[in-house]
Formats: sequence, C-alpha cells, structure tokens
Amino acid sequence: MESTALTTPTQAKELGLLPEEFDAICTRLGRVPNFTELSMYSVMWSEHCSYKNSIVWLKTLPKDGPHMLVKAGEENAGLVDIGDGLACAFKIESHNHPSAVEPYQGAATGVGGINRDIFTMGARPIAQLNSLRFGNPSTNRTKWLVNGVVKGIGDYGNSFGIPTVGGEVYFDDCYEQNPLVNAFSAGIVKVGEQISAKARGVGNPVYIVGSSTGRDGIHGAAFASKDLSEDSANDIPSVQVGDPFQEKLLLEATMELAQTGAVMGMQDMGAAGITCSTTEMSAGGEVGMRVHLDRVPTRQTGMHPWEILLSESQERMLVVVQKGREAEVEAIFSKWDIHCALIGEVTSGPNVQYYWHGELVGDLPAEHLVLGGGAPVYHREWSEPAYFAEYQKFNVDSVPVPADLKATAMQMMALPNIASKRWVYEQYDSMVGTINRSTNAPSDASVVNLRGTNRALAMTVDCNSRYVHADPEVGTMIAVAESARNIVCSGGTPSAITNCLNFGNPYNPEVYWQFVGAIKGMSKACLKFQTPVTGGNVSFYNQTAMGDRVEPVFPTPTIAMIGLVDDVKHVTTLGFKAKGDLIYLIGTSRNDLASSQYLVHLQGVTASPAPYFDLDEEYLVQRQVAELIREGLIASAHDASEGGLFVALMESAMAGDLGFDLTSDSEIRPDAFLFGESQSRIVVTVHPDQDDLFVDCMMRNAVEFDLLGHVTKGSIRVDDQDWGTVAHYRDTYDNALNFSETK
Repeated sequence: MESTALTTPTQAKELGLLPEEFDAICTRLGRVPNFTELSMYSVMWSEHCSYKNSIVWLKTLPKDGPHMLVKAGEENAGLVDIGDGLACAFKIESHNHPSAVEPYQGAATGVGGINRDIFTMGARPIAQLNSLRFGNPSTNRTKWLVNGVVKGIGDYGNSFGIPTVGGEVYFDDCYEQNPLVNAFSAGIVKVGEQISAKARGVGNPVYIVGSSTGRDGIHGAAFASKDLSEDSANDIPSVQVGDPFQEKLLLEATMELAQTGAVMGMQDMGAAGITCSTTEMSAGGEVGMRVHLDRVPTRQTGMHPWEILLSESQERMLVVVQKGREAEVEAIFSKWDIHCALIGEVTSGPNVQYYWHGELVGDLPAEHLVLGGGAPVYHREWSEPAYFAEYQKFNVDSVPVPADLKATAMQMMALPNIASKRWVYEQYDSMVGTINRSTNAPSDASVVNLRGTNRALAMTVDCNSRYVHADPEVGTMIAVAESARNIVCSGGTPSAITNCLNFGNPYNPEVYWQFVGAIKGMSKACLKFQTPVTGGNVSFYNQTAMGDRVEPVFPTPTIAMIGLVDDVKHVTTLGFKAKGDLIYLIGTSRNDLASSQYLVHLQGVTASPAPYFDLDEEYLVQRQVAELIREGLIASAHDASEGGLFVALMESAMAGDLGFDLTSDSEIRPDAFLFGESQSRIVVTVHPDQDDLFVDCMMRNAVEFDLLGHVTKGSIRVDDQDWGTVAHYRDTYDNALNFSETK
C-alpha cells in the first residue's frame, strides 16, 4: 500500500497494536496516522522497544550506587567508575526469537548488536560473555540449535576481535522450541569521554554510518514481541544478517571519531532501526529531526519509506555531529571505507519529520513514541500458580538414599548441566586483544586485566532458572547472590549488574506473577550487595504454541555482574594448588535436596521448592571470603552451586590436576551432603603453614566453617573409601556432551 495512505484499526491490529493503542495514537495526533507512521508506532510500542508490560516494575529496581556514572535507561548501556580515570560500559541483551528460527544469524547479530551498544558510547569492547539455554541435548532440534548458535557467536566474535571470556550453557526441556541467547559485552572508556545517545544542537547534521540498509530484520522488534508458533519459520525475514568485518571497521572508525570531539550524539540502530534511533535520540535531547529517507544508502531496489524506517539491517549507527565539521567526520569514514551519508539535521522539535524525495511521509512527536514518554504503560494482573503450593509439600525424607554413592557421583559428572561445555567454549577465542587471566587459570568469574594498571575487571553471568521457577523471589535472589559470590571468590568486589529478563507471555497472570516475584527478589539482593541495576533487557513471549497448548520457558532473569579486582595479586583461582593443602567449607550444609540437579535428573523429582536461602547468611560468607583473600590466607576458592559439594570439589581437582580426601558430615544424609545444592557455601584451600591464621580469622568473624579433608596427588577418597582417580572422572566430564558430528 502507499506509505502515505491513511490506516484503519484492522491494519493496526495486523501490525500488533491493540485497539486502545490505535485510539490513543489518533487522539494524540489529532488525526489518523498514515501507514508509514503506524508502522513506526507498531515497532516503538512493541514490548521489545517500549517495555509497556514491565516498566512499572523495572522502575522499582535499585539504580543508585557509589560507582554509577550513567543510570539505567539514560544511555545505550550502563556506565560505572572503575578508578584510575576509567569507566566500564556494559550491558546484556537477548536475541531469543531470531535464534529460534535461524540460530546462526540470530546469535551472530545478537553479539554484533550488544557490542555496538558499547562502542557507540565511545568505549572499546574488551570482553564478551553469553548465557545460553537449550532443550534436551539428545534431540535433533537442540543439536541444530546448539551448532548454529555456538558457530554464530564464535564466527562473529572471533572475526570482530573481541574475546568471549566466559558464560553458561543450560539444558532443559522447557527450552526445546524456544532457546535463550543472551549476549553480554563490556568496554572501557576514559571518564568524561563517553558519548551520549542524546541528540543536541539545532542545525547539527545527522548521519547514518555503516552498512547499507536492506529488507532484513523488518518488523524484527514486533517478531520479538509475540509468541513463537509453528509458523515462526515464515518470520525468517525478521532475522537480521551480520557482517563482523564491517563491524570491526565501524568500531575503529568510531573510536577515531570519538577522539575528535565532533560527536554531538550517537546511537546504535538495533531494534526498530532508523525509527528507534531518530526518535529516541530526539526525545532524549528534547529536540526534533528532519530526516530524508531517500538519502539512506540501500542495498535493495524499490524499498518503501516504511521499510527503510523499520529495517534492522546490522552494523549501522546514527550520528549527530557538530555543524561545520562535516568534512572531518566524512574523511574518517572514508578512510575506513564505510558509508557515511548525511540524511538530515537536528531541529527545535518536538516532531521528527521524514521526507521521501521532498514529500513529507511521516511527522510524529518523538516523545510520543518512546519508553518514558508517550509509549503505553500497563499494570498487568498476576496470580500465584497452583504448582507453587504443590512444590512446597516436598519432603526430603521421601527420597531414598542411593545404595552406591560412588556410582551416583560418576552419573552426576555426566549430567548435561554439570558436564564440561568444552565443545562450546573451544570455538570461542578467549584471548584476542586482551589478557584474560581465566583462560589458563580458571576462576569463578572471568577476570580481564585493565591495561596500564595493576587492577582487573571481573565479570560473570548467572541464573538457575529451575530455582526461579520453583520460587521466583528466592530464585532471583540466589541468582544475584551467586553472581556476587563468583566475583568475590575470584578476588573482586561486586560493583553493579545488568540483567536479561526472559519470561513467557505477560498477559498470562501466572507468568506475570513469576516476573513480579523475580523483580522483588532482585531488588532485595542488589540492595544487600550494593550492586545497582544499570539496565538490560526484558524478553517476554518466550514460549511455544503447540497445537492448543502454550508452554512458557522457565522464568530466567539472567544476571550479569561486574566487579573490580583492586590489585591483581588478589586474583584467586578455583584450582587446587598443592598436595597436602587443607580443604575447608565456609558456610552451612543442610539436608536440602530441593531443585538440585541430583533430585531432578537422578531421582526424577521435578516438584520441589527452591533451596533454603538466607540473604544475611550469604552476605556474611562473602565478606568472610573477601577478607581471607585480602589477608592472603587461602590458595583457592570455588563456590558450591549446580551439582553441590562433590561437583565443586571435582571442578577444583580437575583444574589443578590434583585429587582430594573428603570426610562427610555424619549429621547430614550423604546424598544431601555430596550432591545437594545448599546455598551460601564456598570451598577454599589453605596451606598448612597458614592454618592457624586461617582459623583465627574464621573464629574472629563467627562464620561457620568445617574442615573437609585435604588435597591429594590425584586420588579421590570419600570417608576412607577409594572413589577412583581425577583422570577417571575427567574423562566422563569432558566427553558427556559433544555436538561436533551433528549435521
């Protein structure tokens, strides 16, 4: 249809707008929008761009902290002060639906997009992480998805030249049709040299830089804001196509441009493309724009104005530069052989006006389209699902203790969520362009040196979605706590978080109950650890329509946390260091099997609550370990998480190529002691010469601790029984998962 033809409520519905939203648009404009304008509303008021069903709760998250330079929602990414005149820009976002229908490009463009969010702020990316969720690893669909996603992440990140330094991979049947692909990036910029995403200066020229615009990704934001179905394969045109080599050129050009001081505002063209960048930058700067769409470089002929506005073609950015410095800016992009097209100018506003060969085809108030402005805000109903009360009825005494704990231990090491993800991470370059201390000496968090200083940045992504499903509030507190625990065990101090909130359909009251509970839990934990939320991403509609039944994924509020290691001498790794070192457990073990990998996969019990968790207890344990590290009293530290104490000990043993001799706690049932996932526990090793000082420190702070045993040369002994060798367990652990031969 003609771009300037007036629209109807039926067309609005076809574009994903509610009847009341179409009415609100007409009322605000004082007229009926044309098709180009309605298309813009359809993407900007989609869940993916407007957060219309989540913003009321997101606003309750803590945003203030001692290191904050940019608060949530103010810019493309969060920004925290890390000392020495440096700041860290970091963010995590989802690319779930694109990855479900085209895993390679879906994952690759997720990596590209999150890195652009970082370098459009003038920060050079130094590290990437990812959090991936798939279905049953034995099914053909999961194998196809794993291969495509991992190759997409590896090919894009490796070619772009930014190391993937860590992450997590989980498998559960609930993700069979709808995988989760959450990508994180962190970058470094000098304090005061960051670039804003707000347009400034009436009369300043507006450029589109980077790749040409095509039809790929049109309505991508709307695609991300609806349920997956059997017809979703038809939405492949909504999946963008990435070019990491073009992005590398764009990065270097941007870094050079940032040094000129000529930039008055810059934003990545991610979801909703030119529509999003022009309206958000204008609204943020309380200005308008005049944009000539016919000047946008295109790679396909016959593109309509609305297609150019909605395209999500990758490797593109919108840049506002200081008037009079056009030639200087154009020369930089010419040097790097990148498109740099002057498409408009900043106006006094408040409207953004779009022209097509001199004809006005769109004229909308920028503020009306954006989050925090006129975009709709909804208060959804929620109700506690029946399963929650059922899960609370679980009684640990109903679970039989295995007759052969040694055989059970080997089974544990082969479980998909325990076994090595080596096949995945070996496809990622973890060292390019940086000094990643965790590549050869793993720690609970990934630790990257900060060049020119004696300090390092620690970062991690965490979420046990089964815990969150069992109890959203407690499970999300645990996710934040585990992130902080990983930072602390690595020698860092937690600083701030970004989040990727993956849930089902927000119109489902039980799903929304999960979302509200998760936000409450996140708020409590972030306040306790003084880790404000710098921003992130909400991804609803993660579920699959299967005939008459719709199944949401487990609620998965992925937490990405950064921390600062104030001196690299404090970096602490998880591997055992020397035969004879004493092994201690800091924290309390309990008769708790709730929601553990052991209970679900070896006992077949899926209905149980989240593990017992006490936020104050967790905080004291972390403070204790931080003090031990600062005083140089421990040789290694590793948190006990999925798989429990035995798996934590085995991971430390394998990392150090050493074994252990363990004495269990007779007051706790043996399977709970070995495989239960009691929270707030950290395994540390102590050199015998330091033991007295270690005990003195522990007694001084009254944190519970127990001597478990000692490090051996390579044998595994439990309660004076021979349980084999580290090499024996390593073989099972390393080879349980392998997708390399799948076609």
